[in-house]
Amino acid sequence: MTSSVIGQRVRFAGRMLRDWRLTVAWGKSLLRSGVTSVVVLAVTFWLLPGVTATGGPWALVELAVLLALIGTLMRLVLFGVAVVVGGLGVLLVGVLLQTAVMFTALQVAEGVSVGSVIDAWVASWTAAVLTALVNWLADAGSDDVFLGQTLRQMVRRNQDHRATEPGVLFVQLDGLSAPLLSWAVKAGNLPNLGKWLRTGTHALVPWHTGLPATTPASQAGILHGSESEVPAFRWYEKATGRLVVTNRPKDAADVEARISTGRGLLADGGASISNVFSGDAPTSLLTFSNAGLPGRTARGYLAFVASPYGFARAIVLSVGEMLKEIQQARRQRFRNVYPRVPRTGAYVALRAVTNVLLRDLNVSLIAEQMTRGAPAIFCDFVDYDEVAHHAGPLRPEAMQTLEGLDRVLGTLHRLAQVAGRRYEIVVLSDHGQSQGATFSQRYGQTLEQVVASIAGHVAASTPDPNDDERARAHNLLLAVAGKPDRTTPPPPPAPVVTVASGNLAMLYLTEHPGRATVEDIGVARPALIQGLAEHPGIGLVVGLSAVDGPVAFGPAGRHRLRDGHVDGTDPLLPYGPHAARDLLTHQAMTNVGDLVLISRVDPGTDEVAAFEELVGSHGGIGGWQTEAVLVHPAGWSTPAPTPTGPAAVHRQLVQWLTDLGLRTTPAPDASTHAAATAAPANEAADIKAATVAPANEAATTGPANEAATTGPANEAATGAPANEAAENKAATHAADGGHPLPEPRDTGRSLHAAEILD
Repeated sequence: MTSSVIGQRVRFAGRMLRDWRLTVAWGKSLLRSGVTSVVVLAVTFWLLPGVTATGGPWALVELAVLLALIGTLMRLVLFGVAVVVGGLGVLLVGVLLQTAVMFTALQVAEGVSVGSVIDAWVASWTAAVLTALVNWLADAGSDDVFLGQTLRQMVRRNQDHRATEPGVLFVQLDGLSAPLLSWAVKAGNLPNLGKWLRTGTHALVPWHTGLPATTPASQAGILHGSESEVPAFRWYEKATGRLVVTNRPKDAADVEARISTGRGLLADGGASISNVFSGDAPTSLLTFSNAGLPGRTARGYLAFVASPYGFARAIVLSVGEMLKEIQQARRQRFRNVYPRVPRTGAYVALRAVTNVLLRDLNVSLIAEQMTRGAPAIFCDFVDYDEVAHHAGPLRPEAMQTLEGLDRVLGTLHRLAQVAGRRYEIVVLSDHGQSQGATFSQRYGQTLEQVVASIAGHVAASTPDPNDDERARAHNLLLAVAGKPDRTTPPPPPAPVVTVASGNLAMLYLTEHPGRATVEDIGVARPALIQGLAEHPGIGLVVGLSAVDGPVAFGPAGRHRLRDGHVDGTDPLLPYGPHAARDLLTHQAMTNVGDLVLISRVDPGTDEVAAFEELVGSHGGIGGWQTEAVLVHPAGWSTPAPTPTGPAAVHRQLVQWLTDLGLRTTPAPDASTHAAATAAPANEAADIKAATVAPANEAATTGPANEAATTGPANEAATGAPANEAAENKAATHAADGGHPLPEPRDTGRSLHAAEILD
């Protein structure tokens, strides 16, 4: 770090210190903290032999006062330290702060003593645990203390500023499906969101995600308007010979370089919090594609870390969350709940991180950005999605997590009342989830083993599914610290690479350069397509034919996607009316597999057989995983027809920001960017010939197949290669993803309270 940067940060720290003011609310908070401290200290001294109090009760009172004073002074100093050391430094210093405050107070106060720094450390965290427990009991387990502190900070900083300008807070509830939200509202389980819908302040719009139904693909569309560069949560790039996993900061940054036009959803002064991509926001916090130091937003970290109701409280509650997870997993096993998956190892800690630590940190960061007056804020809460993956999307654990997120919405609504702008709240999801026993549970083999057997006993490589859970916690720390992702180079690829994302899998024949056609695969691996199509756990095998274009193969028939022609039994019937369009669009994406597999969907239950070890999954089609939700203020313009695809949601969100006067300049012309990012001439010609019907076929195609036959030629050609896109960030995909596919013919509309409750 250069001396000029340090000097700039130190000067900013001085300005932050000058902003601090003594208020009545601050005094009341200090008094409550002091009373709690006296009780907690008495118990701590009784429990621990390393600290003693010979001066009686008044010695504990004196110690509590010193703890409050020294702690306040140290937190003020930490304002400056936070700006210099960055996000991870704030967390580490905050942990040490608890020990330093306790040790210093024990040295200064009369009538008390401490044996060593280790004793002070134990005493400080014992006191923190007991303080969190006392406050939890005093507030009946609510978040009122944490909320009250955050409200006081926002009021203090905005006391001379009356909010007049509009603002929008976009809250993404990761993995929440529209049918589940409707059911939860009817059941009365979501009092805050339910009240908004029942009283008519907000309206609910279901939207169809398309394929792939996964967070990176949806956020690429919602935040950047691109639908062509993210074919799954993870994929293999033949050109570079590497596996791309979108929750790795380096991979996320590479993908954003391809999709960003500089005019994303958050380009005009917005803030991105806990997302995969930034939406071109000037301020990105805990965003994988732009994991930078907190800089001028250090107050948001500090308010969380330095307060006894922030980081220390979250650590204590995280331990409780882990214990709850262990008990709930045990209960599933004891009751023989089926389907289920093991809930051990990294997931236990990951649940605590997402449901407590990250949730509270997100609220603190949102409060900071609201106070700053960011015109648009977009934050992804992943709590429900993580729990639903392992427990099931409709299970009690998942529903309790969703209820906790509803309380977060209530908190954010209260924070918005004292913010720097008149914030409206938009709630949306990126996809849903579908439940079901996994592929390996049903058939005793993993998909990779099946592929290897059919393909001639070649080694079919795949990433370790457990790496994903370990990577999420690891990458969260990388994002906080602003450190680069130092992933080791990939090993040489196997002849067949199998990459799974939920109940979607893609196969790559690495010995064949470029996209291998159905005919190429028939020559290289004659039994592969038929063998996979006939497997009972696989519902669809989709490949690109040099003659017929994209074709979906099933156990007893085939469906030509470009014109809807079916031979035998239509394999798309179990997957709903959007299946042909979804698969056709997916076939035009960059780096799509030589073969695309979709697992079976069970009739009646709509359960799927995920290729990963997840009881709740998403990524492909089948069930509720493609049915997302958009809840918006009822007075705003209503999307019509119902949005199909994340780019359509992006256009609607941009329109709302424009209506509010929060977009300063128009987005770039779509055709210009589409032309700039088209694939090389021969590649574009191949894809266009394969995916767009000839003129005579298009002329004879009936209306029923119109949606499936009209493909975007330029969008099918996809974007520039990764190295070119990184050098030409300004000349990437258009804000609306190029020429959009036509919208469905059915007329969509918002669902208001009476319809939701019917």
